[in-house]
Amino acid sequence: MTKTLVIAEKPSVAQDIVRALTPVAGKFDKHDDHFENDRYVVTSAVGHLVEIQAPEEFDVKRGKWSFAHLPVIPPYFDLKPVDKTKTRLNAVVKQAKRKDVTQLINACDAGREGELIFRLIEQYAGGAKPLGKPVKRLWLQSMTPQAIRDGFDALRTEQQMAGLASAARSRSEADWLVGINGTRAMTAFNSRDGGFFLTTVGRVQTPTLSLVVEREEK
Repeated sequence: MTKTLVIAEKPSVAQDIVRALTPVAGKFDKHDDHFENDRYVVTSAVGHLVEIQAPEEFDVKRGKWSFAHLPVIPPYFDLKPVDKTKTRLNAVVKQAKRKDVTQLINACDAGREGELIFRLIEQYAGGAKPLGKPVKRLWLQSMTPQAIRDGFDALRTEQQMAGLASAARSRSEADWLVGINGTRAMTAFNSRDGGFFLTTVGRVQTPTLSLVVEREEK
């Protein structure tokens, strides 16, 4: 019998989904890292489990931090597990690779970040080749049992979510590019007379800090 794997963003949401589905899909057995019955396997991330990184052959740590080595723009991005949640990632990937699991449901939070969390897990699980299993999107605005059941009756297609997924991935890569290049540029500038004065820059961090400074100066 084939099953559908439901991946939530956090354990509490996975539990809510199980409670909502039990009356219509049957009782779930609880395991260490997932719930399971005859139709569904329900598991969860704990926020981000995977992050992007520059490919190994494009090591951004090499060379002096100077304007001569900027900008740093990798030809593509690899994926790596988030160290503190690697065990959880392995558990989710194990479920995704099961032969009896023939479909995935992205039940991460409704929004850009939830879309990214799931997509990176799916890509990481596939490795060099795509995982090759159809994906549906559970889009929840309420966590009541009836709202969850209604969401399962109106699952969105992967094609419907493609735009949001692209926006999420672009934001992630933009954060990396601005952080690496901005930090190196500002550090090189502030260290131009000698020494090493690390000056971090972030796509959100820096303008937010600027607003705080402007407010303080008033």
